[in-house]
Parts: sequence; structure tokens; C-alpha cells
Amino acid sequence: IQYNWPALDQIPDLLDELARVEMHAIQTSGNCIRNVTSDQYAGAVDGEVEDPRIISEIIRQWSTFHPEFTYLPRKFKIAVTGHAQDRAAIKLHDIGIVVKQNDAGEVGYEVHVGGGQGRTPFVAKKMNDFVPKAKLLAYLEAVMRVYNMLGRRDNSYKARIKILVHETGEEEMRRMVEEEFAKIDASEMLTVPQEEIDRISAYFAPPAYESLPADSDSFTAAQDTDADFARFVRANVVAHKQPGYAFVNISLKPIGGVPGDATDAQMDVIAELAERYSFDEVRVTHEQNLVLPHVKLDDVKAVYDALAAHDLATANLGLISDQIACPGLDYCNLANARSIPLAQEISERFADLDRQYDIGELKIKISGCINACGHHHVGHIGILGVDKKGTEFYQISLGGSADENAAIGAITGRAFTEEDVVDAIETVVTTYTDLRQGDERFIDTYNRVGMEPFKERLYAE
Repeated sequence: IQYNWPALDQIPDLLDELARVEMHAIQTSGNCIRNVTSDQYAGAVDGEVEDPRIISEIIRQWSTFHPEFTYLPRKFKIAVTGHAQDRAAIKLHDIGIVVKQNDAGEVGYEVHVGGGQGRTPFVAKKMNDFVPKAKLLAYLEAVMRVYNMLGRRDNSYKARIKILVHETGEEEMRRMVEEEFAKIDASEMLTVPQEEIDRISAYFAPPAYESLPADSDSFTAAQDTDADFARFVRANVVAHKQPGYAFVNISLKPIGGVPGDATDAQMDVIAELAERYSFDEVRVTHEQNLVLPHVKLDDVKAVYDALAAHDLATANLGLISDQIACPGLDYCNLANARSIPLAQEISERFADLDRQYDIGELKIKISGCINACGHHHVGHIGILGVDKKGTEFYQISLGGSADENAAIGAITGRAFTEEDVVDAIETVVTTYTDLRQGDERFIDTYNRVGMEPFKERLYAE
């Protein structure tokens, strides 16, 4: 969560208040290991091998203030998922970890290294198919040491580990990591005490769920009598592993609004709902939305009514108006073009929810510069703002993905002016709806037909 506009003399008090509720700004910038991230449904979604928050917290404690890694060649990000469906974008991180089981039923970790976006995007390479549970920190330390020794410090554009993996080669990188891993593992210096594992596991223990039936008559009846609520359930409510409960996703992407923004009054409402209906818990997604992770089906309608009263019930999760957009030229001194006004124009063009549902899952991601804070490289439709002699243009890419089938999008061709770019997005969408077969999603149609049909219509004279 980012707070905008605090006065400098208020920041010490702000940080003090955050610390009282176990929140902080430690290692949120600088050439160090940043905050470890995971799946927004972690610990409560069916099909997980293991709750990934436990190992994420162990990694956080290992990495915070680690004396060997406080001055890395560049910033470093780690993500963990415990599910086959990747909601943490692990293959777009410096290190991505998948909790998995081997054929013997033992739990361990698949480790990917060298993902990232920015000026030179890469999907991470699988470095190890199965690291035993007790040896993960030693393996991560080995990766970090190789990077710390060999990462470029003379060129900030080539300083990320993705460049080291690319220039060294996957096999040689794996050999060096394994060599370092053998040294560290032999020393047994990174064994986590069982009592600490137990303490962290207890911290992430499931809440005191009630024993409820899997279905709720009141939940079903409310959908039958309230069409807007039924739409909200369709888009924003996700099945929970505990019978009688659900995840309620709160979209911070109202039509015509600023993507990912919430007011203090809205956050107060969300906090009250979390306290009353979700065991005091609210989660943040990397797609700039919020989640109430443990809501009884019987209570979903009451939560929806409260959200709707504060412009927080937009039923568009995963749809074309649920965009990721960076602050762009309006707020960022690195940007070349505006992102927020473009995101607002696109959401207004596709404001009709019935049309959005007909289009189906379609992820648009917008960046105002090559640093890719809006994740444009991995958008089904990615938009990059570029500057040409003081004029804003927008380059479109197609086919990106941040899930378990991670892919970098391909550029369609020449960039579009700010006057033409929304019409260009319309052209891409109508091309998809003309070409799709059955219930194909945009990304499935693109992967089947390729770039050419989209390019032909975009640049038709």
C-alpha cells in the first residue's frame, strides 16, 4: 500500500503507527531484497500443496537486514505460490518459488531465477525442480551469492539478475548456483529451528471457522432478486476451501476512476467490514485490488451492500476495465506519457458490464515508461507510453501473461497517438470477438491465431 502526499515531518509518526500493527517500510527501496509476496488466496483456497505464507515469512526474516545482501547490484524480488494456478506472478520475479510435492509425497520447492520486466523483460528460468524443504534457504543464499559476486554494478540497465542469467546462460548459471549450494549445505549454517517454524505456522493458522453447509439459501435468494448483486458474485466472489465461506474481492477499478486508488473513507469502510465479516483480515493483490478472504456466504450480501454504498462494488474482476496502470506522467518524474487518463478512457469506452462479460477475461496493463511499473509486458493487451519529440504515443503489445503460462507480449507495430489508442484497443477487442471459438478467452484466441490477424486490422489503410 502506498500513501501519497505525506509531509516529511509527519513520516516518523506514520511509520510508528504502522509498526504498531506489524506494518513497515523496511527494504521497500534500495538495492536489497524487497518484500516477499505471495498468493492473495494463500492458506484458504482449495488445491494448495501448503500455505505459501509460512515459507514466505521465513524468507522475509532471513532476508531482512541480511548483512551480505544489503548492497546488491540492484533491487531483488521474491514471490511464492503454493498452487498450480499462479496468482503471484512468480516467473516475473528475480526468484520465483512453487511449493510442490515429489513422487514420494515430500514437500519441497521448485525454484525459478531471472524473471523481470522493465527495459529488458524475461520470464524466469527453472533452476531447480525440487529443493528439499529444509534446504531452501541454503539454496536461495547460493543464488544470492552468485548474483552478488557476478551481477553488474557498472551499468544499472544490466544490473538485475535476469541479465546475469541471460548473459551467463541457464546451464552455467545452474552449475554455479549448485556449486555454491554444495558449500553452504555442507556447512549446515541455515537450518531453521523447528520451534520457529512452529511459531510462524501458528501465526498463519486458519481462523476459527464455523461449521456451515456448503450452500446458503439466503446467498442464492439474494442473487435471484438482485441482478447487480448477482453480477458482483459472478465477477468478484471466489470459492473458498472452507464450506460456507467465500473470498470477496474488492475492485479498486470503478468505471472512470483512478485504477488502484482508495480514499481514507473507503479504507475505513473496508477495515470495518474486515473486522465484522472476515476475521479482521484484508489482503492486497498485485493487480491493485483488495480481498476479504473469509466471508460467510450468508454475509456476502451485507458486505456487498456496504461496498456499493461507497463506490467499492464494481463487478469487473479480471475483465477489461480491471486494468493495472502506473501513475504515469501525472505523478512520476520518470514517465514519458500519461497512464491514468488512458486507463479511465478505456474503462469508459467499455463501461457496459454486459459487454465486459461477453468479452470475458482480458487483462490490460499500462505503463507510462519503459520501467514497466504497470506490467505492460505481461498484459493480454499491454500499453507502453513513449515520447516522440515531446508528443505522447502508445505502443501496443499482445499475448503477455503473468500466470503459470507466463509470457512476454509481442509488439504489434508502430505506436498510436493518444487520440487513436483507445480506438486501437477497440479494434483489438473486436478482432478477438470475431475470431474466438466458443468460450475462448482473449489469450487463448491470440495463442491460436497469432499476431497477424490483429496486426492486419490495426494497420489497415
